[in-house]
Amino acid sequence: MSAQTIALTNNSSFQLSRNPFGQLVYTGADGKAQTGVQPVRAFPIGAPDEGLSIMGPDGHELAWIPHMRDLPPQDRALLQEELGQREFFPVIQQILRVSTFSTPSTWTVATDRGQTEFVLKGEEDIRRLPGAALLIASSHGVQFIVKDTGELNAHSRKLLSRFL
Repeated sequence: MSAQTIALTNNSSFQLSRNPFGQLVYTGADGKAQTGVQPVRAFPIGAPDEGLSIMGPDGHELAWIPHMRDLPPQDRALLQEELGQREFFPVIQQILRVSTFSTPSTWTVATDRGQTEFVLKGEEDIRRLPGAALLIASSHGVQFIVKDTGELNAHSRKLLSRFL
């Protein structure tokens, strides 16, 4: 895959590409290539397209991208693909059933990635986000998102209200 130089508004420029092993490669303006870099969103839920850092394998920031829209489409797609492998936030579309209204309880939900079950350890594992969004942490650390509680069906809202 050929790399294109990305010049951002902060006067830094770099190239992104993949090596034959599928690893992301960052080449800075100095021509030095670093393999195994990771894109990290500053606000993955609240503002996923605002503020993206390219982190080196040593954990230091190599580049800051204020807005994903600043990138050429092919580089944006490359970073979106990499972020998709790193981030896993299933979106709850419907709450089908809850084993009990006390915690811990087992929830059966329909998500954008299929139906699943998870254990909610306590009400404190449900966090309110801006707007009508929620972040629900399972006992295994998987973060589920409800983008808008108002978009859930009546049955789902009723089950959810018992925990809020």
